[in-house]
Amino acid sequence: MRTTFKVLSLLLFPIMCFGQIELIEGRAYVCKRTIDNISVDGEALETSWEKASWTQYFVDIEGDKKPVPYFKTRVKMLWDDQYFYFYAEMEEPHIWAKLTERDAVIFHDNDFEIFIDPDGDTHNYTEFEVNAFNTVWDLLLTKPYRDHGKAVNAYDIQGLLSAVKVNGTVNDPSDKDKGWSVEVAIPWKVLKEATHVSSPPKEKDVWRVNFSRVQWETEVVDGKYVKKKDSKTGKNLPENNWVWSPQRAIAMHEPEFWGMVVFSNLSAGQSIDFVSDFGAEEVRQILYSVHRKQNQYHRKNRTYTSDKSFLLNYKVFSVGKPIQWNLNADRYGYHAVMHHPFNVNVLWHIDQTGRLWKEVKQE
Repeated sequence: MRTTFKVLSLLLFPIMCFGQIELIEGRAYVCKRTIDNISVDGEALETSWEKASWTQYFVDIEGDKKPVPYFKTRVKMLWDDQYFYFYAEMEEPHIWAKLTERDAVIFHDNDFEIFIDPDGDTHNYTEFEVNAFNTVWDLLLTKPYRDHGKAVNAYDIQGLLSAVKVNGTVNDPSDKDKGWSVEVAIPWKVLKEATHVSSPPKEKDVWRVNFSRVQWETEVVDGKYVKKKDSKTGKNLPENNWVWSPQRAIAMHEPEFWGMVVFSNLSAGQSIDFVSDFGAEEVRQILYSVHRKQNQYHRKNRTYTSDKSFLLNYKVFSVGKPIQWNLNADRYGYHAVMHHPFNVNVLWHIDQTGRLWKEVKQE
């Protein structure tokens, strides 16, 4: 059922198992307007930030499959007519960074990352990464790598504002730090380049957003932080990936699992009732399960299948409503259309490109 929540900072879409699909927990945040001018200095001392709600603390990228992160991370968001604002706080007793060149592969350091897909179709989304030196990597993804997407490294967020505040010292193992914070302002006019939806958004618009924190295991050697090695292979131990909205796997580039950011014209600090659409979340995840199976079938058979029972072997949504969907497929592509469980006039589409879009039929 559609459920009404008093929203302070987030909503949780519960994990539900039904048939062979496990619906992944997702998160939502109501982003409100600023009430004073924001100075991007990494400190977030303005009244707007004081009144803005926190997200819940980050979890492991695989969700409940892995332990809770051992350092805390959380985020606030705001907006005005010019910018989409972000503020992140990260616990960290040993702050270090190495990379100083813009558009270096920042996640080779400990970093903080922002992912934004304005229209939620999983295509043409923005990625931003920053380390404790405030070294930035910004890029545009035409679509996820799984669907043969390309990373446009030449893409720059023109007018980007970012700042880092270190509560401690960088690259000094002799002391214990408290953490570091990141403040970012991304101009709407740049985000508009990659979407057909309104930018800046309108009241109640929903964008897909996620955040990631990459955390490497380190030790001190000759007075410097170095990444820990696997004693058997001699390679670096794998990094930890901590996120706002869990991804089910170590894969940030599955935008269907990113959280929902709902834009409100209310000012920071004002309360709001928000109706969360669980039905749409379930449809999105089912269609991407269909997409993954179609890709698997195509790799083996060089064609797409029209066998609905192979792609989806159960008949009802988790809420008990019958699943109504249509499918066309041939060797060149496929197109699936699924009705919303509570509103037959709302249709969701997906095709062989992996693009997901909503259609609202006139009654």
